[in-house]
Amino acid sequence: MTLRIVEGWTRLAEAERGASVALGAFDGLHRGHEHVVAAAKAASGPGTPLGLVSFEPHPFRWFHPGAEPFLLMSHAQQGRALERLGGEVLYILPFDAAMTAMTDEVFSRDVLAAGLGVKHVAAGFDFRFGHDRMGDAESLRRHGERYGFGVTIVEKVDDAEGHKLSSSAIRAALQAGDPKTAAAVLGHPFAIEGVVVEGRRMGRPLGFPTANVPLGGYIRPRLGIYAALTRLADGREVPGVAYIGPGAAVEAAEPRLEVWLFDFDEDLYGRQIEVALVDFIRPDQDFDSLEALKAQVAEDARQARELLGG
Repeated sequence: MTLRIVEGWTRLAEAERGASVALGAFDGLHRGHEHVVAAAKAASGPGTPLGLVSFEPHPFRWFHPGAEPFLLMSHAQQGRALERLGGEVLYILPFDAAMTAMTDEVFSRDVLAAGLGVKHVAAGFDFRFGHDRMGDAESLRRHGERYGFGVTIVEKVDDAEGHKLSSSAIRAALQAGDPKTAAAVLGHPFAIEGVVVEGRRMGRPLGFPTANVPLGGYIRPRLGIYAALTRLADGREVPGVAYIGPGAAVEAAEPRLEVWLFDFDEDLYGRQIEVALVDFIRPDQDFDSLEALKAQVAEDARQARELLGG
């Protein structure tokens, strides 16, 4: 069944209600979150769809509007990850002044029970909700009993290799230039999805044409060069080398992703691509000449091909 994305919680059709849901302020969908989804799935009976409840904007962004970008996934990426786990519906709730004013009981009664009509809710052990974060796991259990939905609280889980399964651990790894550790916690490589925009087209005359994608609300990984796999809209995956930084190819102070797709010569302007950062090659650096830059890019490409298996 194709995943449905439902925006809002009021006036929903009956077909959009009645799910068993994972609930949280998801800034991605990592391996720790998968345990919450699995708990919601285990509680879903025949005919009960599996769903996930997320928010737009992320609550942290609402309360800290000037904070640095921090997201690990877009809602579209969340939806695809949820679908791979057997999910059928992604609820995106507006996180606004009305939502922040709700007590934990009002949220449970009006949004979860009356609005979404949930059959069961699974949440992490540290989940907090309601005005001033007044609600916790125990209050969610009480409200579930009162308003007619089951509740499962998932305890803290780390993996056998000792990785902390948390969004903060993923962000720390990415900012340190360690995409492999980030992938171990995410369950897949961290990937930036966006529409290819016009740059100054300086790469093509030098022999390495790049597709440029703004970073938007994504966390800023360490600036530098990465071995990357780019997924196109038609599902093809193309190996390449990616650069994150202000760069000579674009006129912008804000960091941007540029990716050179190997053995590829198609027009991608205006098209959406998803670039997965597989391995870190080197930090950003300046060059004294175009010849030195071209030589280094050739070496970066050689390393990227090797890291990506040729």
